[in-house]
Amino acid sequence: MTHQGTKIIQTDRLLLRPFSPEDGPAMYRNWCSDPDVTRFLTWPAHASPQVSSFLAAQWAQEAEKPEVYQWAIVLKSLGQPIGSLSVVRRRDIAQACELGYCIGKAWWGQGIMTEAVRAAVHYLIREVGMNRVEARHDVHNPASGRVMQKAGMTFEGILRQSDKNNQGICDLAVYALLAQDYHS
Repeated sequence: MTHQGTKIIQTDRLLLRPFSPEDGPAMYRNWCSDPDVTRFLTWPAHASPQVSSFLAAQWAQEAEKPEVYQWAIVLKSLGQPIGSLSVVRRRDIAQACELGYCIGKAWWGQGIMTEAVRAAVHYLIREVGMNRVEARHDVHNPASGRVMQKAGMTFEGILRQSDKNNQGICDLAVYALLAQDYHS
């Protein structure tokens, strides 16, 4: 496994790229200020554009590290970020990582997040050399699980009362894809 950081990835509709400090206003407008988007996440909706701008600047700085994977999901036709996708946990000893993602409500149900996750999985397995890419979701958020399934991940089970999000203590459904099962 060789960490390569947040490289630019392109798909038909998307540009996955590192965040820049200038992304704050679009982040706030497109997803970070929406409590519907953050409902099942571990962070609250941003109270002001300044919070999003601070986070964008922080992510831009962290993206320079080769072991950090934090993409802005840019819809090419719009030219601005509409969500984020990142490696939220890494276990280098096992060559494993966990993805976390969110996208603005205006783009739900269009296959955009699945397209982004597939691209990130391909990069992480084929280029970085991860053996396992996993993701988890609150069982009350089945749409997130459908993204994982459509991205080729296999359901592995439920971790009962294993985390806390904006809804409280929650059960998590776990999905993963192993390099040996990845065929693309």
